[in-house]
Amino acid sequence: PHISDLDHGKRPATLEDTRNIIKLCEHFDVIHLQSPNVESQDIPVHLRHYRVTESQLSLSQKPSFIYSRGTAQVEDAFTMTRIAYGLSEEEFQAKPWCYTVINTNSPRQLDIPMCQGIIDFARAGQVSVITPFTLAGAMAPVTMPGALVLQHAEALAGIALAQIVRTGAPVIYGSFTSNVDMKSGSPAFGTPEFVQAAFGAGQLARHIGLPWRGSAATASNAPDEQAVYEFLMSAWGSVLGGVNLMLHSAGWLEGGLTGSMEKYILDIEMLQIFAEIFDPLNSDNTELAYEAIASVEPGSHFFGCEHTMQRYQTAFYEPLVSDWSNFGQWTDSGSKTATQRANGIWKKILQEFEAPVLDAARLEELTEFIERRSAEGGAAVA
Repeated sequence: PHISDLDHGKRPATLEDTRNIIKLCEHFDVIHLQSPNVESQDIPVHLRHYRVTESQLSLSQKPSFIYSRGTAQVEDAFTMTRIAYGLSEEEFQAKPWCYTVINTNSPRQLDIPMCQGIIDFARAGQVSVITPFTLAGAMAPVTMPGALVLQHAEALAGIALAQIVRTGAPVIYGSFTSNVDMKSGSPAFGTPEFVQAAFGAGQLARHIGLPWRGSAATASNAPDEQAVYEFLMSAWGSVLGGVNLMLHSAGWLEGGLTGSMEKYILDIEMLQIFAEIFDPLNSDNTELAYEAIASVEPGSHFFGCEHTMQRYQTAFYEPLVSDWSNFGQWTDSGSKTATQRANGIWKKILQEFEAPVLDAARLEELTEFIERRSAEGGAAVA
């Protein structure tokens, strides 16, 4: 519900904030789809899905995220997606174009709106990420094996419902299992227990032959050191657990109650590093550099050799945020922290952002649909 940045602090999010995060998501290749976003609290809930879905479709070419808040809102979003992509109903249902996240109300309960969301998305051939909300010690057993047992049972219930509606309906096995602070009840993320649960969840998903959704969550209230080490522990749990889809991986603060513009950029830096780490090495003869090694005298250096000169511009990962200057240079340039540098980066991206071109006729049809449905009263939340 909230957005935060260095300039204005924490505040209720608006449609402009939602659109800004959509733009950042579109800008970075390491983000592969639009994700749950901050809530546009300046737009009434019965109309909000029109503006948010339109923003995703007009500002991004990545698959859209749609909340399951009742059949009427879901059907509106499906119609808008078909309009934007120029699809018939049959073409839309033939493959996934958008997705939703379904959370169980642990322990052992699927609320009616969530059940209806599974039904709506399965019927349309769109993706449901079915994710039990099993926080050990609160909504799940205090032991991690016990929490995983409950998580698996709840996930299977949602998955089974999707298959009853439509055999072969696309689903993703979601996990969010972690622990809580037993002194306050607050959710905790990036903990040893979170990582253990991630390893178990990945194995359970593979056991039933489904892709697995993990996350890179943090409970930190600011884009500080805690936010970074919790992100990294959560992300490593997901990545080493064999994750296929990692949500909450950019900008997440306060257990999901706040989106941070600076943390979005810091997280992107870490995600890009992950991507580089797991990009397989090319080990052909030129990369093994036998000739380069032979050409450099003992005790000399490789700075000016031909092998280096051919590759130096692209040989290494180019950081987005990190400052590798020495202390004197860093001081002369303003002594900016990583968070302060991230502040300038997101502003520059938004200032220079160019939206992908949406066909004019489709955009007009999309606008007319939103205006008509809004005039009819919109769609109430179920």
